[in-house]
Amino acid sequence: WGQMSFWGATVITNLLSALPYIGNTLVQWLWGGFSIDNATLTRFFTFHFLLPFLITGLTLIHLLFLHETGSSNPVGLNSDMDKIPFHPYFTYKDAFGFSVLITLLTLLALFLPNLLGDAENFIPANPLV
Repeated sequence: WGQMSFWGATVITNLLSALPYIGNTLVQWLWGGFSIDNATLTRFFTFHFLLPFLITGLTLIHLLFLHETGSSNPVGLNSDMDKIPFHPYFTYKDAFGFSVLITLLTLLALFLPNLLGDAENFIPANPLV
């Protein structure tokens, strides 16, 4: 995991530093410098821990506010005539789709774990070698 974290931090550093005008500042702000060391990995792990919570929070805010009030209508026309209320239809639809997806992924992982893998990456153990 350590080697993958170094690789990930290096890729992120290269991508951010390629941005014109603000790349150097972003790298300095994100990692504290261009060197990849223990402090960088600590920040890397911190961002990886916090990012799912940030995405979940932004998703909930999106669901609470945008779908409650609708999007902006700059023309001012009445567009409520053909709309379906978000709740309960889309809430149940999203929950059903999520449960079907999780069920299919669970079945795939439990019953056919090597289906999506590369055959050349898997070499059975040979105790005679």
